[in-house]
Amino acid sequence: MHKVEHIGIAVKNLSVSVPLFEKLLNSRSYKTETVESEKVTTAFFQTGDTKIELLESTDANGVISRFIQKKGEGLHHIAFEVADIEYEMNRLKKEGFELLNEKPKHGADNKLVCFLYPKNTNGVLVELCMDKK
Repeated sequence: MHKVEHIGIAVKNLSVSVPLFEKLLNSRSYKTETVESEKVTTAFFQTGDTKIELLESTDANGVISRFIQKKGEGLHHIAFEVADIEYEMNRLKKEGFELLNEKPKHGADNKLVCFLYPKNTNGVLVELCMDKK
């Protein structure tokens, strides 16, 4: 794994959270995007070599909506950049980690992604991500 690529934060409403993070980070969001497969709209901020991804649910029964109902707004996941996502998925499976998806999925910000089951990672949802080629 190369670096922390981004930190995902679940929010109820991007129209409230984007201005808050613009003030906090003293930087404008550089991109918003809807990811239909994940039922979210995202907003991205660049801070140094790492990004912050705000995630708002587009569906009352979506993963982010259920997360907020259970835990409230806040840290949702940490994403690590990898050079070869399929290699890392196979390596981690051999190490005993459970993957939430067996094949890489299309994610936001032109990435292929895979999530690890949080019960294997001290309760932290970990995302592997790789630029689409």
